[in-house]
Amino acid sequence: MDITSVKIDKPETVSIIIGQSHFIKTVEDIHEAMVNAVAGVAFGLAFCEASGDRLVRTTGTDDAMRELATANALAVGAGHSFVLMMAEGAYPINVLNSLKMVPEVCRIYCATANPVEVLVAKTDQGRGIIGVVDGFTPLGVEDAGDVSARHDLLRAIGYKL
Repeated sequence: MDITSVKIDKPETVSIIIGQSHFIKTVEDIHEAMVNAVAGVAFGLAFCEASGDRLVRTTGTDDAMRELATANALAVGAGHSFVLMMAEGAYPINVLNSLKMVPEVCRIYCATANPVEVLVAKTDQGRGIIGVVDGFTPLGVEDAGDVSARHDLLRAIGYKL
């Protein structure tokens, strides 16, 4: 078995959700979950089949996001994995619970706008995601000023009252 790291290629303003699913119906059901969760959401989805034709199945509401999701799904190349790219202004927090409720979704590895590396195991059978590196290593522990700044930020962007 070989373990490699696949760096996700995305602009800084694009959010990504990487997960694992188990059925070809995933593509249509995630599409429906996305548009039902956030009207007008700009996204692209790529799902790697693990059997049958073993194609990367794609959908989305934004061609650029769809192409980006497809390129990254091909780079990861893990069966039954999916890559969901959301354009600037769309955030994982607004769709994550809807995605978790999709019957085919088994696992969410990450939901972030940070730089991401996917840890992939390769065997004679194929490739599988064993984890992700989401962002960077912490530099310390917040102090009272940092707590206050965090509280202020959440209120400024409308997530807390």
